[in-house]
Amino acid sequence: MSEKEMNLNPESEAEETVAEETAEAQEPVNEYKEKYEHEHDQFLRLAAEYDNFRKRSAKEKDMSYTNGKADTLAKLLPVYDNLERALSQETTDAAYKKGVEMTMNQLVTIFSGLGVEIFGNVGDAFDPNLHNAVMHTEDEALGENVIAQVFQKGFKIGEKVVRFAMVQVAN
Repeated sequence: MSEKEMNLNPESEAEETVAEETAEAQEPVNEYKEKYEHEHDQFLRLAAEYDNFRKRSAKEKDMSYTNGKADTLAKLLPVYDNLERALSQETTDAAYKKGVEMTMNQLVTIFSGLGVEIFGNVGDAFDPNLHNAVMHTEDEALGENVIAQVFQKGFKIGEKVVRFAMVQVAN
């Protein structure tokens, strides 16, 4: 284009000037928009992190309580075992036997109140997640993978196994 042709079209010059001014005005708006989106993204990430922290802290608090109960239970299990052995012994002293039975019943009641489940009975199905098979026997009267004899009862609190039941499995 020659200078004459350029001067003949003043509208195109004005349009170019307006376009340049609009582009210049858009740059700060785009910059602020990007900054806003970045800050908004950081805020959302921080909120999600806090939510995860809150959930993790609540779970750890619950687990610490369960672990405390499990530790206490583990320390009381020898008392339970000794009372069970005392109950299995023959005695002629009825008062002695009655006292041991009452003590055992009270201990089992306390365990129940704490949410402790006692498992491992003769005739139950063998579960390797709950039972520790220390012996095996062949007995046609019992089915496949059935507990034939219990040497030690098992204990769990919720899903946490405190002590596996020590058992003899048939077939």
